[in-house]
Amino acid sequence: MKPIKITELDHIVLNVKDIDRSLDFYTKVLGLKCERLAEFREGKIGFPSVRINEHTIIDLFPSKGEGRTPEKSGEKIQGNLNHFCFVVEKEDFGGIVDYLKGHSVPIRQGPISRWGARGRATSVYFLDPDGNEVEIRCY
Repeated sequence: MKPIKITELDHIVLNVKDIDRSLDFYTKVLGLKCERLAEFREGKIGFPSVRINEHTIIDLFPSKGEGRTPEKSGEKIQGNLNHFCFVVEKEDFGGIVDYLKGHSVPIRQGPISRWGARGRATSVYFLDPDGNEVEIRCY
């Protein structure tokens, strides 16, 4: 099997306890631009984002407690990182599910359409050996 060629980091999702406090920090202290806040406040989407550059964002995901529990493993994961996302080209994404399964990596979700730093893309989610959720997507 040909190895996957990661081309860039698309986004990081942080679990945050207080959306407004986090938005103030990332926009006022670090100078990042907030995106999708109105849609979040209207209940149309689950989280707002802050933009690092034209290709990279940080999603601020409302935390629902201490850590999170992956759906299939039941293993408790502690910390603020929800997941991170890599971008691949179409050639590398085409067989991604078979590639990962061929390396004994169970797919948690996908392929599924999701929003990211450059709009809609197709994503696949899985866990790394330490239980961190990884997303690979193709625009």
